[in-house]
Amino acid sequence: MTLAEIPGSKSITARALFLAAAAEGTTVLRRPLVSDDTEGFAAGLAALGYRVEREPDSWRIDGSPGGPPSSTAQVYCRDGATTARFLPVLAAAGHGTYHFDASAQMRRRPLGPLSQALRALGVDLHHEGAEGHHPLSVLANGVQGGRLLLDAGESSQYLTALLLLGPLTADGLRITVTRLVSAPYVEITVAMMRSFGVEVRREQTAEGTVFTVPPGGYTATTFAVEPDASTASYFFAAAALTGREVTVPGLGKAALQGDLRFIEVLARMGAEAEVGEDATTVRGRGQLTGLTVNMRDISDTMPTLAALAPFASGPVRIEDVHNTRVKECDRLEACAQNLRRLGVETRTGDDWLEIHPGTPRGAEIRTYGDHRIVMSFAVTALRTPGISFDDPGCVRKTFPGFHDAFATLNRQWESAGA
Repeated sequence: MTLAEIPGSKSITARALFLAAAAEGTTVLRRPLVSDDTEGFAAGLAALGYRVEREPDSWRIDGSPGGPPSSTAQVYCRDGATTARFLPVLAAAGHGTYHFDASAQMRRRPLGPLSQALRALGVDLHHEGAEGHHPLSVLANGVQGGRLLLDAGESSQYLTALLLLGPLTADGLRITVTRLVSAPYVEITVAMMRSFGVEVRREQTAEGTVFTVPPGGYTATTFAVEPDASTASYFFAAAALTGREVTVPGLGKAALQGDLRFIEVLARMGAEAEVGEDATTVRGRGQLTGLTVNMRDISDTMPTLAALAPFASGPVRIEDVHNTRVKECDRLEACAQNLRRLGVETRTGDDWLEIHPGTPRGAEIRTYGDHRIVMSFAVTALRTPGISFDDPGCVRKTFPGFHDAFATLNRQWESAGA
């Protein structure tokens, strides 16, 4: 059995850090992801006055249910979307003046719907440059709560941030969501809030899905972070492509992350996929078939499939992924341009990508500073000599040791004679 040890989930680590900071008491996070994104989130909490103690396999966070312990702060969010979207919301629950900025890449990514929602709740929030983008300032005086109408069709993180805020308000929140993308990430949020003592109710109405979040705050706990399912997709895809087998421990039937459903896509293409109690295994069969697949709910794995697609026996069409255009880069266009650079016939539309079978040739992959572009096309490189990357180090955002781990996987396969 070939095992791939995958670091902790970025999405779960970020949510856990918010919840721990907002909870009454001291929370212990087991096996959190240690990467540029999560280090940036932890540094942001420290700037806001929270106490974060880090050991190799666990972090301890002292919560402050009334908002940030500091009444003033300058917070730099680096490239992290969760940091840039969650921390201003956490600050709004407190009392003070807080300034936030981010990298040039993160400054380009939108915040507008979240800013509008906070203003509707009475939060004094100002964008200091382009409206709806970082940098911004929050003049916080607590949040009363109430009713909100939210369009989360661009990013589920807007809804997650507001759900996390709900228990910190005086009256709770009732959020009517008209559109929602990447819904499984909201399921992660709701499940984790339950672990910290808050139950979110939901109902369907004529206007949309209504989420009701009670006031009352969170309770500190010990929380174990499961491996990152999006990161695991590269290792699963590698097995499917090469006709080999890989098992990822820690991702099983109770996993919170919807991106584990990527293995269902691989199974439709002809690989064998098995989800056990505490591990998931993918075995390649030596051939992959084409398919048409809607990836709206697992769009972070869209680049993984795009990079694998040229080796299928028929076209691979990926649909309903418009939201990938507003990630770290325009991922839909980045995948298309890189595939064309490799000589692969690729067509695109506003929210779809179609890749035809071909034999990729070696070329330099333009990464656009996006970790997922690098890790995805590392899969292509398994069958394509001569692939290189203009910025291979940008994997530090979520998996600093990715290149070594991927090379180790190949050595394991070779030494096993697989």
